[in-house]
Amino acid sequence: MNTSDPAPLTEAEERAAAAQFEREGFFIAPPLIPPELLARVRPRIAAVYAGDYETGIPPNGNPPGAKEPPSALVKIDNAHRSDRTIHELVSHPAIGRWAAALNGSRMVQVFATQMLIKPPGSQGSGNVGWHQDYEYWEGALQGELFTAWVAVSDVTAESGPMRFVRGSNHWGLLKAGDFFGHNLDAIKQRIMEKNGTSAWQEVAAVLPPGGVSFHHRLSVHGSGPNLAAGPRVSFAIHLRTEKSGLRDGVRWQDAGYLNDFADPQGCPVCYRE
Repeated sequence: MNTSDPAPLTEAEERAAAAQFEREGFFIAPPLIPPELLARVRPRIAAVYAGDYETGIPPNGNPPGAKEPPSALVKIDNAHRSDRTIHELVSHPAIGRWAAALNGSRMVQVFATQMLIKPPGSQGSGNVGWHQDYEYWEGALQGELFTAWVAVSDVTAESGPMRFVRGSNHWGLLKAGDFFGHNLDAIKQRIMEKNGTSAWQEVAAVLPPGGVSFHHRLSVHGSGPNLAAGPRVSFAIHLRTEKSGLRDGVRWQDAGYLNDFADPQGCPVCYRE
């Protein structure tokens, strides 16, 4: 497959993919990001981590630049506002085309991103606690929202891949997760008690560089420590469709790290029918 222009889904494949996304709450696509773009984006990730902002716009929270490799999970919000190559990656049209195929949308738009670096040897400090993305958005946004997760490094079973809980998109908004929590077992127990179920089947999103997974806003997901030799590097790209919007009475200046839909730098459209 030519990853610079992935083959379009047939109608049968599109129906099967959309059915899986609806049933299980996630879908793992073939590699979508061209190797050439990955090669260009890697040094820009290092630059943003070090505090070099090509556009002059700092990421949300204006994290201090660091010269030493991280020893714990790094999460930098909206690095795509700070760097043109990162912006190119998170708004890649292949992501938009596949996202639209999964939910039948006519428009797909980025509204926030996270640049994630999980260093090796970080043990529990590299964990991402079990959570539902909508826990962090529901105060500001409503409607059809979901996430594409792009592997920049080789995400193996040893490197702490993201893990989805199959079918948890049907559990409703539980508000029992904690992205920043390191004790995965304790968070899992809290979620299961809140949901009143013992059904918990995890699926690891093992991805090659350029691989992309998509998950529903209510899908429970998290990840464990990186036991591989090198860092696990990825982007979480939060997406919306035309069936979404700002909640009544909410102002963009009160929406935290979420970007105004009218801002093409913060909210690029990656698909339009």
